[in-house]
Amino acid sequence: MDRRLPDRRRVRHLPPGGDRPRGERARQSGARVSAPPSAAPPRDARAPWWGRAELGVAAFLYLVAALVLVDAAGLDAGVTQRGPVGPAAVPVGVGLLLIVVATVLAVDVLRGGRGAAEDGEDVDPEATSDWRTVALLAGAFLTNAALIDIAGWIISGALLFWGSAFALGSRHWIRDPLISVGLSAGTHLLFGSLGIWLPAGPFTGVI
Repeated sequence: MDRRLPDRRRVRHLPPGGDRPRGERARQSGARVSAPPSAAPPRDARAPWWGRAELGVAAFLYLVAALVLVDAAGLDAGVTQRGPVGPAAVPVGVGLLLIVVATVLAVDVLRGGRGAAEDGEDVDPEATSDWRTVALLAGAFLTNAALIDIAGWIISGALLFWGSAFALGSRHWIRDPLISVGLSAGTHLLFGSLGIWLPAGPFTGVI
């Protein structure tokens, strides 16, 4: 311990900032590190329809209500009316009820309401709405409504069943059309056996 250290004649110069505290240098070096990519915007900053597929259901109910009311307005009472209540009373009531349900659903969704998921349901509540599936299903129903009086239920119903299966992800190009035709023809015969004849279109007099 009593030995002397050799005399060092060279002075070692430290770089600028070398005498700063270690914590300050760490903060400066951390500031130069590129910031991580920004996360997804919060729900409040998103569009008001983000993650609210129930609005599509409300819009569909409004559409069905409009179709029911328009169809009810074209009903002819004729000799079937007994008393003050005509044949359009029930369809008008159903149409108005659909409007009320659609309005309540839309208001609840816009105010932040969301159906509670089941305990075993594996669904991401923050996932985006699948508007493509909603649009395809709505297109299948509208196609059926537009063609049922012209092409008959067997054809329009087959398009409805096949379009619904396609919208929900089925891509069996032979099996799905065959099952759809079988369902539409089977329901047509079933209702016919009950005395309820659906529009047959080109199959009038055949089935």
